[in-house]
Amino acid sequence: MNLPAGGDRARYDRATAHLDAPLAIVDLAAFDANADDLVRRAGGKPIRVASKSVRCRALLERVLARPGFAGIMSYTLAESVWLARSGFEDVLLAYPSADRAGFAELTGDPKLAAAITVMVDDPAQLELIDRSRSGDGSQEVRVCLELDTALHLLGGRVRVGARRSPLRDPAGLAELARTVRARPGFRVVGIMGYEGHVAGVGDALAGRPLRSRAIRLMQAAARKELAARRAEAVRAVRAVVPDLEFVNGGGTGSVQQTAAEDSVTEIAAGSGLYVPRLFDNYTSFRGRPAALFAQPVVRRPGVGVVTVLGGGYPASGAAGADRLPEPYLPQGLRYDPQEGAGEVQTPLLGSPADDLLIGDRVWFRHAKAGELCERFDALHLVEGDRVTATVPTYRGEGRTFL
Repeated sequence: MNLPAGGDRARYDRATAHLDAPLAIVDLAAFDANADDLVRRAGGKPIRVASKSVRCRALLERVLARPGFAGIMSYTLAESVWLARSGFEDVLLAYPSADRAGFAELTGDPKLAAAITVMVDDPAQLELIDRSRSGDGSQEVRVCLELDTALHLLGGRVRVGARRSPLRDPAGLAELARTVRARPGFRVVGIMGYEGHVAGVGDALAGRPLRSRAIRLMQAAARKELAARRAEAVRAVRAVVPDLEFVNGGGTGSVQQTAAEDSVTEIAAGSGLYVPRLFDNYTSFRGRPAALFAQPVVRRPGVGVVTVLGGGYPASGAAGADRLPEPYLPQGLRYDPQEGAGEVQTPLLGSPADDLLIGDRVWFRHAKAGELCERFDALHLVEGDRVTATVPTYRGEGRTFL
């Protein structure tokens, strides 16, 4: 668990005293320290930055300028095109797309086609790309194949992990590689497998020792099964595509385990730069919260209660309390169970409320990383007790891709 520090609250208040809340900040010392920790855990393998967990071009540029980081993992084709046109030269689209206009732009521009790799797990996706081609249709499209990483138990009756690619077995992945290779205008360059049930699920849940142990046992079994299956899948695809450029795997919560697999050549990570609240509960690493947002106190309804403006910024995923932002500083505030985090106002309970005045700030952590940037136009970059720069988020640049 990352415990808040009173000194940080005073520092953030001083740094942003000239600004009106609501506002969002990134503590650059924490951001850089988290980047260093990811590189350490990757053990020499390059880290591809997951842009959906950052959603700020300036911070993508900052982390990619550091040793140990190489390339971007994007989340939509439109974003991929925008990033490539902005100068990012290695963009892997992590999800299949049905953006026909985007594919027309990609296939009509040699620079874009060289910079962007698209995700494919079904021959029908190749058909859609071909129907979308512009110009003479001869531009070669770089393709990455996605391996399903879910753990199947009890003969497949129980599935643990996200429902992503239909390609689970090495033979199926190799067959699609042959299909792509036989089709003019496409080239297989990579394999991706995201083990979200390991990388994105904390294994040290506060106050839940039995569930935590069950998660650790599941993840140990999942890592063992996937390492063997991924190695076999890579061998099968390399038999078809000997010049395969990369095999991508992992995520913030599994960097060191995935990096230990010989078949994996690069690691994907992004949330570990901001360290949102969902990444507090891991035995494998401890990060420093780097991205925060502040809401102003606008009401004092009674003893032990204050109300802040807005704050109802739930994260994606299955609905639950763990998807809500965390009142972080001052320590000791909690939601009113009858109201929770509200769209236009949020009551907060606890003895620290009595020390807060109208106009004071309450600092929150979002449950996820980049989703915070869908709520704010800008991030104020804090060094020490000063804001040294203010940079636009994707939203601030007029880019909302999903």
